[in-house]
Amino acid sequence: QVQLVESGGGLVQVGDSLRLACAASGRTFRPYAMGWFRQAPGKEREFVATIGQSTTNTYYSDSVKGRFTISRDNAKNTVYLQMNSLKPEDTAVYYCAARSYYSPSYFRNEDYNYWGQGTQVTVSS
Repeated sequence: QVQLVESGGGLVQVGDSLRLACAASGRTFRPYAMGWFRQAPGKEREFVATIGQSTTNTYYSDSVKGRFTISRDNAKNTVYLQMNSLKPEDTAVYYCAARSYYSPSYFRNEDYNYWGQGTQVTVSS
């Protein structure tokens, strides 16, 4: 049984920073890729960032590039999202995602087969 548990969301001011964490449990689970998506009210869930097993392969959406950093601790099966210079448009529920297989695609919801329950991030102006 694989579970992804997010933590670190909250209410912050414009320009502040937050760090999200997502721990994957499951005795033999070694995800190929782990990532973050987000869903704002009334919008579709969208890709934010992803990182491969090697941890050097990272990809970001244009909207967060240069402000967010994804990292991964394979020993702990944990992925992090460091969010700096937060803006009101970053307000959303952030979901952790992981997949147990290789795929060249990484930005679609269907590219991942495990999901966390989500954590709310609210950026107030």
